[in-house]
Amino acid sequence: MSFSKERPFLLVGAGKMGGAMLSGWMAEGIDPAAIVVSDPRLSEEMDALLKKHGIRHVTSVPDDLTAGIVLVAIKPQLMDQVLPGLKSAVAADTLVLSIAAGTPVAKFEEYFGKVPICRCMPNTPAMVKRGITAVYPTEAVSASSREDVTKLLSAVGKVVWLDSEDQIDLVTGVSGSGPAYVFFLAEALSEAGKQAGLPEEIAHELAVATVCGAGELMHQSGEHPSILRQNVTSPNGTTAAALDVLMHAEGLQPVMSEAVAAAVRRARELAG
Repeated sequence: MSFSKERPFLLVGAGKMGGAMLSGWMAEGIDPAAIVVSDPRLSEEMDALLKKHGIRHVTSVPDDLTAGIVLVAIKPQLMDQVLPGLKSAVAADTLVLSIAAGTPVAKFEEYFGKVPICRCMPNTPAMVKRGITAVYPTEAVSASSREDVTKLLSAVGKVVWLDSEDQIDLVTGVSGSGPAYVFFLAEALSEAGKQAGLPEEIAHELAVATVCGAGELMHQSGEHPSILRQNVTSPNGTTAAALDVLMHAEGLQPVMSEAVAAAVRRARELAG
């Protein structure tokens, strides 16, 4: 790993996603003495986590700190406020990672120059170590740094590497915002059960368990979703009747495509 007690891993922003990653790294056995967390306002949960592992916390980055890796996990609107204070911590060989939505590599190069930068798009299942993070590296990112990034991000789920920064916006529409689509599917299925006549509590429990169970089956089987769908669809059966509605020309697929396209457009607007 390209960080140490002398050149620590600097986590800037310890919100839900940054906190989830930090928890994953502790579970993976990363030395807490080689980590510094910079955040002016910690949640009680995060404060307890840092104290439990003896991780150093600062409200602003000290001038004498030079990081081996910096992970920026703050809201995009705070970039111009926070990045100037990080310049002293970023050396020519410091690896900069960002999980901030809508913030292009150019924004970091504006402050840090042509240092190695990885722009990352994780998603919220990282909180239960079942996320997936897409990563776009600049040309300055070495093969060994890519290995470090893969190891760090694998602590909270899968990692995929992108060929161009433009793909980050596409990823945002699919996996970045995707968990919300699945949550809404469970919500809609629960409401449909309620409208069909089930008690609200039972409809909710059935919907959530079905979505979670189907996801786990898909994960463990390794089969393509279409194969799993076909496996549970008997000709002229109840599932086939429901799929005739969902797979209609004006059914779920065009709506999903429209939703993803809307998310991609918004991601591009945020990136300027």
